[in-house]
Amino acid sequence: MKKKKGRRPICLEEYVPINGIHQFLYHLGTSRENPVMLFLHGGPGSVESLFTGAFQEKWEEIYTVVHWDQRGAGKTWTRNPGRFPTIDLLLQDLYEVVQYLKGAYGKRKIVILGHSWGSVLGSLFICQHPEEAAYYIGVGQVVNMLENEQVGYNKVKEMIVQAGDQRSLRKLESIGEYPGNHIVFNREFLKKCEKVRKLQGKYQLAVKIDLGIWITILKSPIFQFSDILAFRQIFKANAQLHRFLGEFNLRAESAAYQVPVYYILGENDWQAPYIVAQQYFDEIEAPHKGIFMIAGAGHMTMMDQPERFYEALHQINGIEGNAFGSR
Repeated sequence: MKKKKGRRPICLEEYVPINGIHQFLYHLGTSRENPVMLFLHGGPGSVESLFTGAFQEKWEEIYTVVHWDQRGAGKTWTRNPGRFPTIDLLLQDLYEVVQYLKGAYGKRKIVILGHSWGSVLGSLFICQHPEEAAYYIGVGQVVNMLENEQVGYNKVKEMIVQAGDQRSLRKLESIGEYPGNHIVFNREFLKKCEKVRKLQGKYQLAVKIDLGIWITILKSPIFQFSDILAFRQIFKANAQLHRFLGEFNLRAESAAYQVPVYYILGENDWQAPYIVAQQYFDEIEAPHKGIFMIAGAGHMTMMDQPERFYEALHQINGIEGNAFGSR
C-alpha cells in the first residue's frame, strides 16, 4: 500500500489480494462521502490507470474513482506474470474487487464504468450481480465484435472513397476480405486489424497511437518502465480473452437489466461504432436508462472531450443521487 501526497484527500495505490493473486488498485477522490466508481479498462490488457491526468480531475469532485489493472494487464501482470485471465476468472476477480471496495468505503453498492473491453466485462457483471451495482455506465460500449468490425470497415471505406484517396483505398483493398464471417484473433486477423485501425486513425475514426498518447503515459505519477513491458505482452497475456471477445454478442444476454444503465458514446467512434451501441440501447429495459452522445469524441471519449464527458457524468450523478447508499 502506498499513499501519495497531494491536494486529493484520497490518493492511494495498492496491491490487494484478489482471487488468489495480488492485484493493483489506484484510488483518487476528494471525499469518502462520494459514490465509489470502479473503472474497468479496455483492451483486453490496455490499462487506463496511466491516463487519469488527461481526463479525470473533475470526476473526483463527484466520485471516488478506482482504477483496477485487471489480471493479465498492467501492474497486476507485472506482479503476476504467467497468471493468464479467462472470462470466468475476471468476473470472479471483479466480484471480489467490488466486495473489497464496499468494505473499504462503507458502501452498499458500487458504480461500474466500463470502457471498450471493460464494457463487455461490466455488462456481464451487472447481469450476474445486479445487487452489487448502483448503476452502470458504458463507454465505447461493445455489443457484438463481428458487427463492430463490419460497420467500422464499411465506414472507413466510405470515407476513403469520398475523399478520392486512392493510395488508402489500395491499402484497404490489399487486406482482402475483412473481417469475414467469424473473428479468430490469430496472427493473420491481427495484421489485417492493425492495417484497418491505421486507416481508421487517419480519418479520426479510431484511436491513433501517437506521440501525445506516450507523453500522457510518461507524465503519469504512477508510470514505471515495467508498464511498457506489460503493454508489449497484451496479446500473449490475454489470448483466451481475445478468443472470447471474437465471439461476444451482448444480444445473447437478456436486455432486461435490473440496474440503471447509461451509455456515453462518442459520435466519431467507429472502433466500437456508436450506432451499434445506440441501436442496442433502444432494446434495453432498465429501472432508469439514459444515453449521452458526445460530439467531437471518438473511442477514447473521455480523453477526446473531457469537459463534455464530465457534464454527462454530472447529469448521471444528479439523476441517481445517493441511490448507491451506504452500509
